[in-house]
Amino acid sequence: GNIDLGEFPLLLAPMEDVSDPPFRALCKENGADVVYTEFISSEGLIRNAAKSTMKLDIYEQERPVGIQIFGANLDSMLQSVDIVEQTNPDIVDINFGCPVKKVVCKGAGAGILKDIDKMEMLTMEMVKRTQLPVTVKTRLGCDEKNIKIVEVAERIQDAGAKAITIHGRTRAQMYKGLADWTLISDVKNNPRMKIPVFGNGDVNSPEKAVEMRDVYGLDGAMIGRASIGNPWFFNQVKHYFKTGDKMPSPTINDRIEMAKRHLEMSIKWKGEKLGVLETRRHYSNYFKGIGPQNVYNRMSQSLKTKNIDKITPADHLHNDFLDITVKFGITSLILLFLVYFLIIKTKNKEHKILLNILMIMLLSSQLTQSQFAHHQAITFFITLFYLLREKSNSLSCLLYTSDAA
Repeated sequence: GNIDLGEFPLLLAPMEDVSDPPFRALCKENGADVVYTEFISSEGLIRNAAKSTMKLDIYEQERPVGIQIFGANLDSMLQSVDIVEQTNPDIVDINFGCPVKKVVCKGAGAGILKDIDKMEMLTMEMVKRTQLPVTVKTRLGCDEKNIKIVEVAERIQDAGAKAITIHGRTRAQMYKGLADWTLISDVKNNPRMKIPVFGNGDVNSPEKAVEMRDVYGLDGAMIGRASIGNPWFFNQVKHYFKTGDKMPSPTINDRIEMAKRHLEMSIKWKGEKLGVLETRRHYSNYFKGIGPQNVYNRMSQSLKTKNIDKITPADHLHNDFLDITVKFGITSLILLFLVYFLIIKTKNKEHKILLNILMIMLLSSQLTQSQFAHHQAITFFITLFYLLREKSNSLSCLLYTSDAA
């Protein structure tokens, strides 16, 4: 039946090793209108491969949810639709856009863009096979010399697809360069097109989502990489739509709590071993942009001890450590620890005074957020290093000065 998604819906893209049930649930809670599973091999499904069948797990709180499948063999695709129907998703999505070599080489994903007749045939036969709405996700074309997306979209629509999502790059581009939304807009503005046209690629800020809606006139946006480690992104976009103002960025505590929930949900779904191992890859994304990887390393270390409940702002990630980590860049932290180490080791009073001055300069440059002071401190450090090296002939003389020095 029809699915009412409202005006300009935000869709969570199907992403391998990312859009599993725990992550989909977090995105749904934070404003995603539709979520999609990781893409599933039709060949894997009909052979009952564990990795493929596990991806069929969907839950009521996710709805509306789409299951995406890929393949090039008609028989396998039709059998896989039968299997998918048994899990009762809201949408069946066909992947005609994956640019990965091992998929393309089998004539699936973006590999099928070389054969538009086959794309149309597969879509038509799958529409006939199921009562569920069938949608398609694809790319602009194989390469810039073979872009026929307007024709492709028309034929996909004529085959019975209820919506089409277009990634604004060619297969040859992979994920490099800028997504071309102009060509997606050409599809939307084609008078023959009646089904929704969703855009995908480079929707990485609320402003970009507004541009896709207001400038290019598309019907919705499919969000991929911008949501990784940032399930808040959907609500951030919706808040910007309503107010024109940006939501405050998630605090460190917000990030920690979200990462902790993600871990707990993954363990519940996958079991302790897989849940821990596969969630660790997400942690750097949750803390991206707030400081060095010390936060990630601390979180990862806590997973090894299996003390999940200790991952809290107050206990496991000590607030003082977090404050320092966030305020100081990685370069400054290394310098601070090095200078502190030298102060402890050296017994020469002149050296100790110079090192203490350097420590004060480094601290003041960071606390005042002064780039000029920071550069002064770095210059002073380099000068000091060479002066001491010249005087002592080696750094080891400074570190291990004898009592007679």
